[in-house]
Amino acid sequence: MLDDYFRISIGNLIHRKLRSWLTIIGILIGIACVVALISIGQGMQDAVSEQFESVGSNRIIITPGGGDSMAGGPFSDFSSAKLYEEDVDTVKRARGIDYATGGIIQTANIKFKDKTKSVTIFAFKLDAVTKKYIEDIDFLMIESGRYPKETEPYKAVIGYNLADDFFTKPIKIGDIITIEERDFEVVGINEEAGNPIHDNKIMIPISTVRDMFDMSDEVMTIFAKSKDGFDIDEVVENVKEDLRREHNVDEGEEDFTVQTANQLIEGFTSILSIIQIVLIGIAAISLLVGSIGIMNTMYTSVLERTKDIGIMKAVGARNSHVMLLFLIESSLLGLIGGIMGCIFGILISKGVTVAAAYQGMDMLRTSVSASLIIGVLLFSTIVGGLSGLFPARQAAKLNPVEALQSYQ
Repeated sequence: MLDDYFRISIGNLIHRKLRSWLTIIGILIGIACVVALISIGQGMQDAVSEQFESVGSNRIIITPGGGDSMAGGPFSDFSSAKLYEEDVDTVKRARGIDYATGGIIQTANIKFKDKTKSVTIFAFKLDAVTKKYIEDIDFLMIESGRYPKETEPYKAVIGYNLADDFFTKPIKIGDIITIEERDFEVVGINEEAGNPIHDNKIMIPISTVRDMFDMSDEVMTIFAKSKDGFDIDEVVENVKEDLRREHNVDEGEEDFTVQTANQLIEGFTSILSIIQIVLIGIAAISLLVGSIGIMNTMYTSVLERTKDIGIMKAVGARNSHVMLLFLIESSLLGLIGGIMGCIFGILISKGVTVAAAYQGMDMLRTSVSASLIIGVLLFSTIVGGLSGLFPARQAAKLNPVEALQSYQ
């Protein structure tokens, strides 16, 4: 009997195909937006996690400024608080720390072949110990050439995109680039990291940056690594305690932030989740419009099929049978709109990913899971069913005699 309901419902949708398609489009748009936004958001979260996991779960990042906000992230210089080389020494002495080094991240102008652009400079001490520490970090790996030596103040390593297509002509090892009116020889090119920040960077010795920008012994970020066998959270607390003593501040009044790679991942994920929720909320408006379209279509269908409803009841159909028929029909509208919305949403997200990759932003990825598709299809079907609930009740309550008489 249930298969008869589906056969009748499908026949009714095909019979009113123009109206059915217009109704389905309303659901399609909303579902496509939801699928595209969620898949892109999840892909970005996965990419961010990969980036930090490549750095290592035993890495600790100390930045100036109190509080555990993302404003204290490794690429931030918004805080008026500062860190210095003596803070690096303090971190090195903390129990459980294997190694620590200070870094400076600074924006500067680079000139090559009469073209000038703004880039980000990553600066570290480039002694043998530091090189061993940073050479296994994903976005600092060398594809060709080498790192500068500490005794080579005007040698540079450049990012993959910066070398390949940042300027009109590619930059090769041995080429001369000008940074803030000073000439540097390119001695190395990094592997492709997949995001513009790291692929468009320049790495030079920290002593050179301090001289260029008159920064004394200041550092903007301290990168540390905990020893094997130590609990990372305990090591973080040891670092905080030693730095509080060094800065002569009480707990809760820190002018620095100590975070692990996992904490940074959670921070980025939280921000991305909030953005996703807001965008999906906007997309839900399209679903609301689509559901109103289904409701309108079903009300119209009730009016057009008053005589058919009367005949059904005259031959013994119950109110529940009539109501189920209309609910199946409205649910099918939602399901079909959901299926098509999933297809278009996946195509949109893949298109965005391809366009981003073409621009060198490989972090903008797509992640389409089976649970997402199943959840969206269930949701669209339920939305369709609920939208047809009131029209179905109206159809079920029709008096068979009055229904038949209305078309005599």
